[in-house]
Amino acid sequence: MTYDGAVAPTTPDPRRPWTASYADGVPLDIDPVTEPVTRNLDRAAQAHPSRIATDFFGAVTTYDTLHRRVLRAAGALRALGVSPGDRVALVLPNSATHVVAFYAVLRLGAVVVEHNPTYSASELEHQLRDSGATVVLAWEKAVDAVLTARPRTDVRHVVAVDLSADLPVAKRLALRLPVTAARRTRESMRSPVPRDVPRWHRLVARAQPLPDDAPHPSVDDIALLQYTGGTTGVPKGAVLLHRQVAANAAQGHAWTGHAEATQTVYAALPFFHAFGLTLCLTYAVRIAATVVIFPRFDVDSVLEAQRRRPATFLPGVPPMFERLAEAARTQGVDLTSLRHSISGAMSLPTRTARTWEEVTGGLLVEGYGMTETSPVALGNPLSPARRPGTLGLPFPSTWMRVTDPEDPTREVAPGERGELQVAGPQVFAGYWQRPEETADVLLEADGRTWLRTGDVVVVEDAGFVRLVDRIKEVIITGGFNVYPSQVEEALRSMPEIDDVAVVGVPGGDLGERVVAAVVLAEGVSRVELSAVRAWSEQRLARYAHPRDLVVVSDLPRSQIGKVLRRVVREQVMTRLPQRHDEDRPA
Repeated sequence: MTYDGAVAPTTPDPRRPWTASYADGVPLDIDPVTEPVTRNLDRAAQAHPSRIATDFFGAVTTYDTLHRRVLRAAGALRALGVSPGDRVALVLPNSATHVVAFYAVLRLGAVVVEHNPTYSASELEHQLRDSGATVVLAWEKAVDAVLTARPRTDVRHVVAVDLSADLPVAKRLALRLPVTAARRTRESMRSPVPRDVPRWHRLVARAQPLPDDAPHPSVDDIALLQYTGGTTGVPKGAVLLHRQVAANAAQGHAWTGHAEATQTVYAALPFFHAFGLTLCLTYAVRIAATVVIFPRFDVDSVLEAQRRRPATFLPGVPPMFERLAEAARTQGVDLTSLRHSISGAMSLPTRTARTWEEVTGGLLVEGYGMTETSPVALGNPLSPARRPGTLGLPFPSTWMRVTDPEDPTREVAPGERGELQVAGPQVFAGYWQRPEETADVLLEADGRTWLRTGDVVVVEDAGFVRLVDRIKEVIITGGFNVYPSQVEEALRSMPEIDDVAVVGVPGGDLGERVVAAVVLAEGVSRVELSAVRAWSEQRLARYAHPRDLVVVSDLPRSQIGKVLRRVVREQVMTRLPQRHDEDRPA
């Protein structure tokens, strides 16, 4: 059944014993998805036309207006030659325009390819070339990087997006004032772009809207290419169909039980990340929520918005909850409107959950997923039965099994450690143009498609899953994924460095911090961390820069020459002072 907000009786499924721990009213299964993601916006606009859909620093858009803007933006994209199946790259921070562009691309039947707007030209080049994107909508500050990458891609059109155009009129006018505060704000949002680069808002203003009765995409059409390192660290596009993205939004709806047109969701997670995209773009629209949008997480901005338009639901990562709780207590800001909050992307410390619940009086629960699961696969129940420190229980319509990491077809005995595998309607269709890597992670058994997560877990009593270790080597810092191989490749090109291994170590409220163990080039006696970071700033996103540096004489390797990262990590841990890292990612 599809959960519609009414309490439904839950009879546990003996084949899925964890369902006995579901919160009251959560169904065991959702109905098969029969409509694309775009239909959710249509329904919200029809049922709740005057409901505020987005709030960007006080500039509000209703669902009816959002729907009409999406059709006009789809017309602008069609005028650029975008057709069903074409890939359109979005290189944008969170903004009202991002919401419109996202749904406009999908409404045409084209494919959204999300990118971090702080990526370097080389990072963008790889993804743009791999996806075959033909049109890029880029924030003004990202235009130079896109143009640098463009010659080696299939990109035909680069369109600049002025983020300040989404602001309320008064705030846009204030940016022109000759005062320091206005100049700083203007510089943080805008940047000059070449005269021959078209402007998004001008294109949309001149466009003929897509007819309301234009065909929607099929549920089996590709909706998204989300780039991820998967279990290898090599960036590749996870293919997510409309069916899978819509299913995960429906599963989230079943899990929370939120009634339509009642929630105010704070979008402080980046839309380009699968977690923020689902919770703040697809799930939020499914329930006709008001989405309060932040270009980046900033404590003061969030608390200011809380005074103006109180939140009821906040998806985030542990450092966000820690900083908000501390600031709210210090400034006397009331957070009791927040009844439900969901933490993901990194482990949620018990103390963080306890503090948040003391400050808000609501629940903070941990969820688990991957880009390959659209992204949520497990979650703690929104009930007193939640267990901080665990990944939770499989979502409705989701199955799990725990297998021998060396033999993924053999299940381990109950209570033993093994690799988590999940199956369900949210599991992705595979990696874009990488059949061999797809075959490595998707297995057919028992009439289901199982995804190998690369995470070692143990299933405790009542079906709660606890993470034990990662088979994959990804570093999670501040909720962002950092792939050691990418950082190593960037640092190996530095003349002073002969070899390097990158690992993650405990990093306070970051979760992990990136550390580089380097072997110096011949004739080099020392290298400063500041120099290494200056080098990486030209090649990597800010959150991927090394935050510590350890010089070693050589790197430990296996008999076949592979660097033993676990040994490197142990060596690094003995040489670094234990501290909380104050250098947080943007």
